[in-house]
Amino acid sequence: MKVKDGIIGLVVGDALGVPVEFSGKYEREMDPVTDMREYGSHLQPKGTWSDDSSMTIATMASIVNKNGIDYEDIMNEFINWAYDNKYTNSDDGRFDIGTTTGRSLRRYQRGTPALESGGTGERDNGNGSLMRILPLAFIQDIDYDTIEKVSSLTHAHDISRIACVLYVEIARSMLENDLEIAEHVKSSCDKIKDYYKDCPSLKKFNKIFNNDLDDVRGRTFVVGSLECVIHCLLNTDNYEDAVLKAVNFGDDTDTTAAICGGLAGIYYGYDSIPKDWIGAINKIDEVELLCEDYEAFCSEI
Repeated sequence: MKVKDGIIGLVVGDALGVPVEFSGKYEREMDPVTDMREYGSHLQPKGTWSDDSSMTIATMASIVNKNGIDYEDIMNEFINWAYDNKYTNSDDGRFDIGTTTGRSLRRYQRGTPALESGGTGERDNGNGSLMRILPLAFIQDIDYDTIEKVSSLTHAHDISRIACVLYVEIARSMLENDLEIAEHVKSSCDKIKDYYKDCPSLKKFNKIFNNDLDDVRGRTFVVGSLECVIHCLLNTDNYEDAVLKAVNFGDDTDTTAAICGGLAGIYYGYDSIPKDWIGAINKIDEVELLCEDYEAFCSEI
């Protein structure tokens, strides 16, 4: 089941990164993550996921419940997560939220329409929409405009929207074609370059287009996150090594590993994800049941 491959891959990557979020690359080189840890940065038990997984799960639940994409309902589910602790697996409830995401949700609560709530400034290009966009890759024939709109609920700048489209395009290529990872990336980049050829923000992606990814960091800037993820995928040959490499870049470890884990899960499959990592995650059975419902929705459209 391809939905489970990608979504469980994302959740596991997220949980691997939570305990060491905000640690630097040097710290990770001195003390590399090799397995699930506990406590650390957020004082959470082993297997706790963060906002990356929560917002991904919220998106899927809305789409299943509404039998399609309803932008207002997705935002309502984000509100349920942010303020009522829905879609978390921590006893403490939600323990993190991105700055741009938080501002967008507050604008929505004050009455701004869902599609006008997202941040539009140059500084509103964190990875907060990229981290939750993977479910759209499983919807057959989804168009770029819809992907952009789902990003725009919180992150509406062109840079964030293009990053989400590129990520979904890579995931979709992995779902549909039997290619090497580098070929998936290249074919997806070619489509993006053609589609957005008149958009000034496209130049921000040149390092990805040119495979100039030797000097990457696990930072929160959306293009930087995508650069790091693609570097990790291109320089490993299995799920475990890919997500650990992502975590050990340091900085925004949970999100980098979640984004990487989603693609690595699709490419290598659910069975490639270490079973003890999956087993360490509280409420993982609920996520797997949602994956089944989401797969059924995707197969019916």
